[in-house]
Amino acid sequence: MDAVLNEVGPRLKRVRKERGATLAALSRVTGISVSTLSRLESGQRRPSLELLLPIARAHKVALDELVGAPEVADPRIRPSAVLHGDITVYPLTRQPGGLQAFKMIIPPSRDTPKPRTHEGYEWFYVLSGRLRLVLGEHDVVMRTGEAAEFDTRVPHWFGCAGDRPAEILSLFGPQGERMHLRTRNRPKS
Repeated sequence: MDAVLNEVGPRLKRVRKERGATLAALSRVTGISVSTLSRLESGQRRPSLELLLPIARAHKVALDELVGAPEVADPRIRPSAVLHGDITVYPLTRQPGGLQAFKMIIPPSRDTPKPRTHEGYEWFYVLSGRLRLVLGEHDVVMRTGEAAEFDTRVPHWFGCAGDRPAEILSLFGPQGERMHLRTRNRPKS
């Protein structure tokens, strides 16, 4: 925090000089005394919102520019493919642990069910193709636009059910059902 505050003074001075303003002119516009402005720029006075907001308005700059707020990182994720056996997986989340999102491409060659279990809860949506899901005693073929969700402690397996690859969007979380937002029907009055 101190490092950020120590940089405010030099920024104030730089912005004022870029605009060709004097301390006296800035004082008239903001109502802040010349001595206070000078102490802010030299780092002898700690900046506060009461002082920074009128200065930002006078210079027509965002407060972030005066305090040196970090830029917001590009939110786009540029996944790279990872092969897990014959399945191509694109991780779509950056943070480890918690809820994880993946795009998966499952080739037609994966056709022998080998159900397994593990901790967690999974949801997936079929983006294209047909997907065979074996879940406990159920054996279903899912088509484009269909979704499934299940507790991964139930024996499960999924693979391509056609002659073209199946593409799915998968969300997986070790927290079980708590990761899912549920809506309940409201009782009718």
